[in-house]
Amino acid sequence: MLLRKTVLVLALATAAVLASTGAASAATADPVPAPGPAETATAADVRAAAAANPVIVVGGLSGVAVAYEPIAGRLRADGYRTFIYQLPGLGLGDIPTSARAFATYVSQVRASTGASAVDLVAHSEGGLVSRYYLKRLGGTASVGRYVSLGTPQYGTYVANIVAFLGLGSCAGVVACQQMTIGSSFLADLNAGDDTPGAVRYTTIRTLQDELVRPTGNAAVNDGATNVLIQASCPLRVVGHLGLVLDGTAYTIVRGALVDGPVRPNCLAL
Repeated sequence: MLLRKTVLVLALATAAVLASTGAASAATADPVPAPGPAETATAADVRAAAAANPVIVVGGLSGVAVAYEPIAGRLRADGYRTFIYQLPGLGLGDIPTSARAFATYVSQVRASTGASAVDLVAHSEGGLVSRYYLKRLGGTASVGRYVSLGTPQYGTYVANIVAFLGLGSCAGVVACQQMTIGSSFLADLNAGDDTPGAVRYTTIRTLQDELVRPTGNAAVNDGATNVLIQASCPLRVVGHLGLVLDGTAYTIVRGALVDGPVRPNCLAL
């Protein structure tokens, strides 16, 4: 029952944002507009990156596609060709199986856009699906940048998943079992190099994350840029779901997609 309520709240919150912004369809990316004469260097960098790589927003556990329209809308406003990937079965099933389906989707996006590579902005479980694709399914050849938002890279306590999503128990919920600290899935995923290939890896986390506990488990090793929002913006309150809505979080995403410095805008809406 609580799972259904969570999805409903996500959908209603997103619908309110969409009504005010007039966001486009998740399956359609807006054309890249030509830069204006007064365009700043940062904006020019964003447009150049947008022309090079489409961006796939990868949803998380129980995350319906419409819940990711706010961040997709911001990406489109910056000129990115943007797609949203909803995990099969809302991400309740086996993560490697979801990753294999995601690999097919990446190939479809590349074929439809003619792009040699895509960039990934992944929320929660979507970051694990994406990392498995990169590390175990040869995805590094097709991805330029990986940005995760509140992903339990090294697991989270079962109690947090249960309390947050109302699953009652991890029994029968495979992804829940795989995201627990010490699971065989995470032991395999985190064995060896956390950041394989030439992909640029960025992780974003928040102290108020209700699902990822301890919050340090949302970071990865081996050269990734790991960003804690409150390290720069101590008064910024951002929850797990808020990471795809928050303006400060988006300024970090924007910088990561152009290989820029991490300069969170603490006042961004």
